[in-house]
Amino acid sequence: MPTYMLNATYSSGSWARLIRAVDDRSTAVNKLMRSLGGSLENVYWEVSARAVHAVVDLPDSSCAAAAAGVLSQTGAFRSVDVEEVLTQSQFTGVLQLADNVSQEYRVPGQALLEDDSSQPAFRRVN
Repeated sequence: MPTYMLNATYSSGSWARLIRAVDDRSTAVNKLMRSLGGSLENVYWEVSARAVHAVVDLPDSSCAAAAAGVLSQTGAFRSVDVEEVLTQSQFTGVLQLADNVSQEYRVPGQALLEDDSSQPAFRRVN
């Protein structure tokens, strides 16, 4: 199951409510993730920026987008972002795949440069 990093910055009003009424927000986040077929790995707080970062496992990017939408629509956050994250092993696989297919992509105009390397790359057309 893919892993995502949810990043959200609380509004000043929400931050004030958290201070007045201490609440375990990880329980609420885990409930949302389970409703989408996923789970919460952990929650990290960035106190200086009134931000929260949650590492979650979700079935796919549609579920991740839905989670971000649910969090955004509450009005409790100034911003909500979601990014898929990879383990080191997954990232190594990405690099190997990129290496395997890197010769398939050619930059625009590359054929002109390869076909006529004796001519200047740029010619003025009048």
